[in-house]
Amino acid sequence: MEVDDLNEQKNENLQEEKIKMIQPTSLKDPKLENLQETLLDWINSTLKAEHIVVQSLVEDLYDGLVLHHLLGRLADVHLPLAEMALSDSAQIHKLEAVLGELDKRLSPTEPKWSVHYLLSTLHLLVAMVRHFQPEMELPSDVTVQVVMAEVGAGGIRSRVQTEVLTENRKNSENLTGAEGDANPMEQLLKLDTGKVDTVKQALLDFANANMVGLGLQVSDLEKQFSDGVMLLLLIGQLEGFFVPLHDFTLTPGDHAQMMHNVSLALSFLADLGLQISAIQAQDIVAQDTEATLKVLYALFSKHGRQEEMMSALL
Repeated sequence: MEVDDLNEQKNENLQEEKIKMIQPTSLKDPKLENLQETLLDWINSTLKAEHIVVQSLVEDLYDGLVLHHLLGRLADVHLPLAEMALSDSAQIHKLEAVLGELDKRLSPTEPKWSVHYLLSTLHLLVAMVRHFQPEMELPSDVTVQVVMAEVGAGGIRSRVQTEVLTENRKNSENLTGAEGDANPMEQLLKLDTGKVDTVKQALLDFANANMVGLGLQVSDLEKQFSDGVMLLLLIGQLEGFFVPLHDFTLTPGDHAQMMHNVSLALSFLADLGLQISAIQAQDIVAQDTEATLKVLYALFSKHGRQEEMMSALL
């Protein structure tokens, strides 16, 4: 089973560790295999003049050499590092230096980049293509089934979720405006007030349709999602997992508890690969309309029916 080092965090008191594992069936998915081949071809064509040939996305990137050369070709960045790192400590130093340089150029809200396992490597390479060569087409709608396991003093808790590696191109093209906004919701919010209200209603209907099984109903998007409870429950309903009650506050009584709830929800969305990089937890808590709609749209773009949103624009 493929194991990724996602957020391998240990709490000194609770000794809790979070581990992400790709299910073996996903590794055989033709879409995933196509994405890997596309990224290998991209690396090799980019570095052809340097006579570098990569055969494995995991085994050939672990020491930072290939990434360093990619950084040089794509961003004209040449770090003062030895070409060949001969010791483990030198390899670690080189890789950390290169990944640190990439952190400055890629989304600062992403988890710390890694290339030790396939999943983290794919996320990094897709982000590099999107940033340095956005005109390049990657295979569309590539997802993997992932097991999230938490190991702590109380035992092992796990849940299965779908993680997005590349978005559905058709849906993205349908909802991206002529100006090519990175976030389609930003384009929608530029419409007249009447159409924005229609879009809000479409997202409200989407939320309620998925909350009915819990006997809950949303009537005020900004207010009812501001404490994070409804958002966590909605994510759980859509992704098919239960968020343990001890992980969040069901009835938050202060700003700190609300911030914790919303931050947890946003971390789930980031783990799912949804486009929420510009959204801050404090904006959701402050009942900011734009931030709230962007979060709901990110979920809608994965689980909703795009024709419903398109009808709101007519």
